[in-house]
Amino acid sequence: MSKQTYSVCFCCRRRFKLALAEAPPEIKTLFHTYSDNELMTTSQLQRFLVEIQKQEKATIEDAQAIIDSLKHFHRKGLNLETFFNYLFSDNNLPLIPSLGVHHDMTLPLSHYFIYTGHNSYLTGNQLSSDCSDVPIIHALKRGVRVIELDIWPNASKDNVDVLHGRTLTTPVELIRCLRAIKEHAFVTSEYPVVITLEDHLTPDLQAKVAEMVTQTFGDILFSPSTESMKEFPSPESLKKRIIISTKPPKEYLEAKEIKEKGDDSQNGKASGDDEAWGKDVPSMKRGTTADVKDTIVDEDLNDEEDTDESDKSHHNEAPEYRHLIAIHAGKPKGGIHECLKVDPDKVRRLSLSEAQLEKAAITLGKEIVRFTQKNILRVYPKGTRITSSNYNPLVGWMHGAQMVAFNMQGYGRSLWLMHGMFKANGGCGYVKKPDFLLKTGPNNEVFDPKAKLSVKTTLKVTVYMGEGWYYDFKHTHFDQYSPPDFYTRVGIAGVPDDTVMKRTKAIEDNWLPTWNEVFEFPLTVPELALLRIEVHEYDMSEKDDFGGQTVLPVWELRSGIRAVPLYSQKGEKYNSVKLLMHFEFY
Repeated sequence: MSKQTYSVCFCCRRRFKLALAEAPPEIKTLFHTYSDNELMTTSQLQRFLVEIQKQEKATIEDAQAIIDSLKHFHRKGLNLETFFNYLFSDNNLPLIPSLGVHHDMTLPLSHYFIYTGHNSYLTGNQLSSDCSDVPIIHALKRGVRVIELDIWPNASKDNVDVLHGRTLTTPVELIRCLRAIKEHAFVTSEYPVVITLEDHLTPDLQAKVAEMVTQTFGDILFSPSTESMKEFPSPESLKKRIIISTKPPKEYLEAKEIKEKGDDSQNGKASGDDEAWGKDVPSMKRGTTADVKDTIVDEDLNDEEDTDESDKSHHNEAPEYRHLIAIHAGKPKGGIHECLKVDPDKVRRLSLSEAQLEKAAITLGKEIVRFTQKNILRVYPKGTRITSSNYNPLVGWMHGAQMVAFNMQGYGRSLWLMHGMFKANGGCGYVKKPDFLLKTGPNNEVFDPKAKLSVKTTLKVTVYMGEGWYYDFKHTHFDQYSPPDFYTRVGIAGVPDDTVMKRTKAIEDNWLPTWNEVFEFPLTVPELALLRIEVHEYDMSEKDDFGGQTVLPVWELRSGIRAVPLYSQKGEKYNSVKLLMHFEFY
């Protein structure tokens, strides 16, 4: 097709509206089944909602509200065109917007997956980007509930900066970050915000931090009545509260003690495992025996858990700083076995790198699950992720890890999974862990992440069609001289046996692609399954172009024919791009 002909083809936008000719045959058949004389009445629409959409509680009033929402049309019912438009509308989403927070929020914090950021102050890569309060604000607005701040003495040693230590990142003042957290903490969610501090301060500067924190947050700062808690409080009891988590104070260790090793380690090769959208999420089938050598040799030395509790010297500590700490962190002496021991009288937080967790999971999977039933486990990216890429979060979640810490300033498939997980439970940043991760059997047994499980349910997905690219993209974005050739990838991110990706055929030269393809996904652990959806534009000579993505928590997915909005690589919702899909469980 010539460029001139192509331009003429798009002069009239009406061609790209949802037209009856584009409606999949199944949609037309359903309309005729639930209508008379080309009109679907209120009672027939209600029956469609109950029988096809599996909305068992749908009432005549609900059906009438749908009809009323489609303005300028017949109040007595829907014709095929308006029915088709309804199916593609925001009134027919795969997750129920009005559901809101519906999990039991009165259990201890250790019973929840918590939306967790890593190096939350960085604007870009881990080595040379600016430190700022802006990414903190963006994270809080997205619903992130755990903000990490690395605190260091400023250049003159008389105040406190936030920066990624021993790198070229430019610092930002701590007070600026604290004020940003106070202002934006509860804009999206009223559930508690945890600030994890990676502390590199002298006792006098720790005292200064204590003063800043108490003056900034005042009454909303949660201070426990005792230094150690037998059980964590609940998210419900901590609504609109700020919680500090770090190791108890120790004498300040000059950075030069590990500067040499730190400088050498920063020359490691960046993993770039999800640069843009190109490479897929690392598979646990291949990755559970990951070689720890490609992490920074001494990366733990730069983590807040770096010093054994028994070695800490407290005679110069700032008591007011210690009093701030509600969630105590620390690695006991004796290796990973000691770290995972459960103290019946005290709860705590433990941090492991992604590689440490993968290594421990090979032989200690059940011990990790047992630890996380009462205590909090934080998993953080390995030090070679210079580009702010991320890892497979399912490794942490299937072992009960509450704080799977991600670089929210990056983007890519791993981060899309994180966005998808925390669409659950009203997007409040807390998702109750499945019961099997919380229960102990009669013989003190716990869930075994390595156990071979039977299929609990099967998710059947029909990919009908897509629309909206014509309005949200430049008309030459995908191809200079012809309409795009879209295909859809659909699959599951979950435990290893459930994880799979499939794809449709590419539909050539069409802004309104219709695939009508069916996929089935047997699920052994649907409670941890995330439905992955991506659209790409096939390019024979170059890398395929990106056309949108979303990730949906399977356990909250609505059955029936649904309009699925797609998002950009950075997780921003497109104005118009949607897929029409059918979800069935059996």
